[in-house]
Amino acid sequence: MRPDRIILGEVRGPEALDMLQAMNTGHDGSLTTIHASTAPDAITRVETMVAMAGLNLEGSALRYYITSALDVIIQLTRLSDGSRKLTSFQEVSKAGECLQEIFRFEQTHVDEEGKVHGFFKATGIVPKCVEHFQSLGIEIRSDLFDASKIHPC
Repeated sequence: MRPDRIILGEVRGPEALDMLQAMNTGHDGSLTTIHASTAPDAITRVETMVAMAGLNLEGSALRYYITSALDVIIQLTRLSDGSRKLTSFQEVSKAGECLQEIFRFEQTHVDEEGKVHGFFKATGIVPKCVEHFQSLGIEIRSDLFDASKIHPC
């Protein structure tokens, strides 16, 4: 069996190592859920879970292994009105040095019924994955990443 995609529910223990190994061996487009407060916290949480598996890698080597498996981290947040919104879309640097935020949700107000309102804002950074999409013949509008544009949600 050679699956093209692997989709996991929540990862919360040493199985994170198996997940990373699968993602690092040709299963592009795989995804999983990790509970964390921020994108950097998600990477730290994966490091902790891999350590639970007993893999003894130096910190920088472990971070490189993790970031070579991950392309993006999508942060969903439960807002004060109980709704869940995508609040941050970040690209993972292959050097393992940093995360680059591509889009963020900016809350404008809470209406009289308590509903949260806002918009998505591009940061102006064009993610590396756009080049990959273009090589597959998938066109992405260039103005999508324009930091002066507001994207309603």
